[in-house]
Amino acid sequence: MRNVLFVCTANSARSVLGEGLLRYMGEGRFETYSAGSTPRRSVNPDALACLARHGLPTDGFRSKSWEEFAGQNAPQMDLIVTVCDSAAGEACPVWPGHPLVVHWGIPDPASVEGDDAVRGEAFDLAYRRLKQRIQAMLVLGDAVFTTGDGKQKLAAIGAAADAQDLKHV
Repeated sequence: MRNVLFVCTANSARSVLGEGLLRYMGEGRFETYSAGSTPRRSVNPDALACLARHGLPTDGFRSKSWEEFAGQNAPQMDLIVTVCDSAAGEACPVWPGHPLVVHWGIPDPASVEGDDAVRGEAFDLAYRRLKQRIQAMLVLGDAVFTTGDGKQKLAAIGAAADAQDLKHV
């Protein structure tokens, strides 16, 4: 069982989608978590609606600080994935166990204004982008966590996906 933490500034949208997606797609091989550097008091309802639209569970999500995962009694992470540029650039806590830390930038769907359909489309796009990156990670297999070039391979997923995303803008 591998522990993976998705980090975003508010821990209300993208990191929650990542947590839910990997929990589902990993088929019991991952314990997944999400956190933020400055978490909101609650998870964005559009994030939960997106998970539900795609048939994923929506129970148990809460917005929490990354400090919860930096203490001595916290679960030891194998991988930390930052999903927003501001969280990637912030001074992260010292993570126990020295996990792999990579960045997979995803535009913030919570910043999109409009009716339910417009916001839903933005969340579905973030969902698809995260799903693509997680699928690529799963293809690499468990060895990616123990090989010397594992971090580079995981980071390359985000870089390649970012380049592909820019072609469609």
